[in-house]
Amino acid sequence: MNRLTTKDRAGILSVLCEGMGINAATRITGASKNTVLKLLAEVGEACALYQDRVMNRLTCKRVECDEIWSFVGMKERNVPAELKGVFGLGDVYTWTAIDADTKLVPCWHVGTRGVEAAVAFIQDLADRIDGRVQLTTDGHRAYLIAVEEAFGRDIDFAQLIKIYGNEGQGREDARRYSPAECTGTETRVICGDPVIKNVSTSYVERQNLTMRMHMRRFTRLTNAFSKKLENHMHAISLYFMFYNFCKIHKTLRVTPAMEAGITDHVWDLEEVIMMADTNG
Repeated sequence: MNRLTTKDRAGILSVLCEGMGINAATRITGASKNTVLKLLAEVGEACALYQDRVMNRLTCKRVECDEIWSFVGMKERNVPAELKGVFGLGDVYTWTAIDADTKLVPCWHVGTRGVEAAVAFIQDLADRIDGRVQLTTDGHRAYLIAVEEAFGRDIDFAQLIKIYGNEGQGREDARRYSPAECTGTETRVICGDPVIKNVSTSYVERQNLTMRMHMRRFTRLTNAFSKKLENHMHAISLYFMFYNFCKIHKTLRVTPAMEAGITDHVWDLEEVIMMADTNG
């Protein structure tokens, strides 16, 4: 690791951020697998710490939240009975929030899909935002408890509930990869006075797609899943650093962090490396 230059390490991160898996990164860059994993761990941890530090006192006005599924080690159905319920093996969810105006992702949380994870995630979001915010989520009930605990009544909160058609769905249809057809949506005002035309989860759902495209371990129907929870979390931290600070958003023509006033320039991956070295 110490023999690699900053440029070489940035090259490894570049292929990881563009959606390559660990093994593909070793083939493309010529670095050993241990080197790639060690670099991912060091930089991923630094990215998590840096974003945790700078994502504060944000002036977000419209926020959307969602959860994205993945798995670590093995599919949930293959987890041995004696290991059922052990977090970090089987189903793992990443809770994400996005500012609809700046496209900034101010926080995320890796956990289960239960109430405890929802409370931790929404509380983290609440601690980072100054002022009143309009929040939209899907119909997951855990949000109801989490938002009330974190924001109380000081929020404009609505849920956008999708209605799926399942009429005539047989056994084979139930097992298919794609979900049933969405036949409509229902807007449910939970708290405050949200602007109905702004009740949407489109941006956060698009963010979930971007995550799947930029992290190989999130790609469905492949063997590129995370083998260890720690590496899974490091990859997510690196991805959000790349998304928030390095990647120019096509509609904004700047990065989300620039649009939100957190930084004044587009970061490159060499700068991310230097940040990690400094924090280390």
